[in-house]
Amino acid sequence: MDLGSRADTEDRFASYVEGLASVIGHADRVGPLRDYCTGLILPGERKSVEPMAAKTAPARVAAQHQSLLHFVGVGPWSDEAVLGKVREIVLPEIERHGPIEAWIIDDTGFPKQGRHSVGVARQHCGQLGKQDNCQVAVSLSIANHHASLPVAYRLYLPREWAEDEARRLKAGVPAEISFETKQEIALKQLEWACERGLPCGVVLMDPGYGQTGQMRAGVTALGLTYVAGIQSNTLAWPPGTGPQRIGKRLNRTKRRSEEPDLVSVKEVALRLANKDWRKIRWREGSADWLSSRFARVRVRVGYPHLTAENVVDEWLLIEWPEGEAAPTRYWLSTLSEEIGFRRLVDLAKLRWRIERDYQELKQEVGIGHFEGRGWRGFHHHATLCIAAYGFLISERETIPPSEARRTTLISQSALRQDHQSTRSAFTTRAAQSKFHRNHAHTISCCACEEFATMPLLQSPVHQNQVGVMTQ
Repeated sequence: MDLGSRADTEDRFASYVEGLASVIGHADRVGPLRDYCTGLILPGERKSVEPMAAKTAPARVAAQHQSLLHFVGVGPWSDEAVLGKVREIVLPEIERHGPIEAWIIDDTGFPKQGRHSVGVARQHCGQLGKQDNCQVAVSLSIANHHASLPVAYRLYLPREWAEDEARRLKAGVPAEISFETKQEIALKQLEWACERGLPCGVVLMDPGYGQTGQMRAGVTALGLTYVAGIQSNTLAWPPGTGPQRIGKRLNRTKRRSEEPDLVSVKEVALRLANKDWRKIRWREGSADWLSSRFARVRVRVGYPHLTAENVVDEWLLIEWPEGEAAPTRYWLSTLSEEIGFRRLVDLAKLRWRIERDYQELKQEVGIGHFEGRGWRGFHHHATLCIAAYGFLISERETIPPSEARRTTLISQSALRQDHQSTRSAFTTRAAQSKFHRNHAHTISCCACEEFATMPLLQSPVHQNQVGVMTQ
């Protein structure tokens, strides 16, 4: 990257942080905000407070540590306001490549030792692929084929935590937070997104959420469509069949000879003829196009408490890769009957965006590295990680594919500014004055390559001069 490009990036980073500072409250928070975001983007194995203090202020590590710790741990600024500003700045950059296509619900786990960090319990941890001590957060991301951005993020509080007043008080859990399942948290996030008027998309869910009929019904009640992953044992009436109706209720007492039984979606798949299966490719991977065999049929799903209005036709999408002994994945979708086969597959597979989000947020930005124990600190750290990630999304196109894994975006001198002069600059320039700019040509939605690891800033001191410390 040449010096001119680096200088432009420095200006855009300063302008971006200035935009965030406009909603952060007191002017004394501007310096810690800038330093925390800088520390998250700098190279380093650990993105907890003390290592970031050593990188962003090597001449006064102790004072910087206390400043950042107070800012993220107890600072009374609003997570929703900062995430709203991130969305305001970054969303136009994403939408230049096409409209928002999906709202993606997911959760992620962070392995933790001990029992005092807020929300820690023995529960399923996706990162480990098993039950273990961890924290779990539920998120909502908006996405198109170019990029995705988390817009809502909340810690799941297990019942043992929600009902323990002593631990709640010590961790600073707000009084209004009660026990809610992950599905209930996700539905509230979707409802919030509808109320805020976010650009609408198809709701994408993995089986952890899509398997629950109540969750799918909740999405429909919000006026949204979905493509929901389900398990092979989900019950449905085969294509062309369904329950008999008597008045407003469904008759489930008909004899077998008069009404077909509910069967598993796996059984529906195994009954399909060879002509029902098509090989479809959905996006370009790092080496070749990703493709598999799919079939789709219209079915009626069996709910625990069926009423006539519950039973509607939905798409059942099935993936059965060549060489596999049985189908491997299933989805239900309330998308229009007229939707194209390839488009349906494309949307079902767009969930890879959230997987890439969490990979980058964990490996490059350190969203799981917070070492405090409180509710506010957990969410403040996550908010700032999402803010840093938003800037990296916007800078993605400025890095040529041939650049090294950790590309230098900002020069050493730019990170050694006096805090007072920097604060003055933040208060005198117009917000986002240089952030929006002309970019390289638009990337086609049909050729979404595997992006290289996010570019990071260069540390103000040489890496081997900084000892990585933990709290």
